[in-house]
Amino acid sequence: DVFSDFFGGVPIFRIPGRTFPVETYFAKSVQEDYVMAAVKQTLQIHFNSPPGDILIFMTGQEDIEGCCTVLAEKVANLGDDSKPLLILPMYSQLPADLQAKIFDAAPDGVRKCIVSTNVAETSLTVDGIKYVIDSGYCKLKVYNPKIGMDALNVTPVSRANANQRSGRAGRTGPGFCFRLYTDRQFREELMETAVPEIQRTNLSNVVLLLKSLGVKNLLDFDFMDPPPEDNIMTSLYQLWMLGALDNTGDLTGLGRRMAEFPLDPSLSKMLLFAHEHGKCSSEVLIVVSMLSVPSVFFRPKGREEESDSVREKFFVPESDHLTLLNVFLRAKQYKFDSQWCTKHFIHSKGIRKAREVHAQL
Repeated sequence: DVFSDFFGGVPIFRIPGRTFPVETYFAKSVQEDYVMAAVKQTLQIHFNSPPGDILIFMTGQEDIEGCCTVLAEKVANLGDDSKPLLILPMYSQLPADLQAKIFDAAPDGVRKCIVSTNVAETSLTVDGIKYVIDSGYCKLKVYNPKIGMDALNVTPVSRANANQRSGRAGRTGPGFCFRLYTDRQFREELMETAVPEIQRTNLSNVVLLLKSLGVKNLLDFDFMDPPPEDNIMTSLYQLWMLGALDNTGDLTGLGRRMAEFPLDPSLSKMLLFAHEHGKCSSEVLIVVSMLSVPSVFFRPKGREEESDSVREKFFVPESDHLTLLNVFLRAKQYKFDSQWCTKHFIHSKGIRKAREVHAQL
C-alpha cells in the first residue's frame, strides 16, 4: 500500500502463498523473563503435544545460547526416560556448518527445537515446523545522530513481524503459535509495522549518493519514508568533515571520487588518502575490505579461552586494523581454507566475503 500511494495509487496485485491455519495463543500475564518463559513453553509442548518441530524466536546470540543451555539442562535433569529433544541454535555469527544443521531431518522419535534470531522470519524456511514460540522482541540497528554511532537495541517486534513469525508454523501443515506477551500488549503496545530502515540508520552513504546525482536540497527531497532531519544534518556534517562537501553543501572533487566506491564514506576517504599520500594502499585495501564485513571472529560458548588464545596469534597490540590485516594475509596463505578457518575460530564465510570485497575494489 505504501508503494501504491507513493506512485499515485497504482493497482496492487496480491498473490497469496499456500499456508495452513495457525492457532495463536497469548500469554495470560506479562512475562518479565522471556527466555525462561520460552523454556517453560517449550517443555510443555515437548511433553504434552503431538509430534512436530519447534521454532523459538529470540533476540540474539546471548539469549539464544542461554535458552539452549537452560533447555538442555532441563531435559537432561528429567533423566534418560524423557523424550529426546534436539536443540539447535541459529544466528548469523554461527559457523556455516552448524547453521546448516537446522535443515537436517531429526532422527526418528526425536523432536527438533530451533532457537533463532529473526533471520528465520523470512529468509529461511525449515520443513517440519509445527510450533512457533515468539518472544516478542528483536534486535534492530538504530543510529543515534547525537553521538554519531549505531547501536543494536532490543525492541518489541511490530504486529506485522509477529504475524510473519506465526506464519512459520503453517508452511507445511496446520500449526500453533505461542506468543510470550498478552493480547492487550499485541493490540495496544506493538506498532503496526517496523520503523523503516532509512529512518533509523546512518545516512552518510545515501546523502553522498544523492549529492552525486545532483540533488541540492535533501530536506525537501521526496523520500518514500522521510528520515528524521537530525539524521540528514548529521550526515551532511560528517561528509563536510571528511572533505566530501564544501561550505555551501556542494560535492567536492574528493566527494565525487568517494561516491564511486560502494563503501562507507570514511572507508572511501581512507582508501583514497592511502593511495595519494601513503605507500600502503594495498594494506589499507585489505583493512577496508575486512571492515566492510561483520566480525570474522567467532567465540563459541564453552571454548572462550581456547578461541582467545588462538586469536592472540594474530593480535597486534597497537592496532585492531593491523590485527585484521594479519588475519587476512594468513588466511590468504592457506587459500582461505574452511578447515584452517574453523581451527583458528574464523568465519570462513566472513573472510571469503572480505576477499570478494577486496577483489571488487
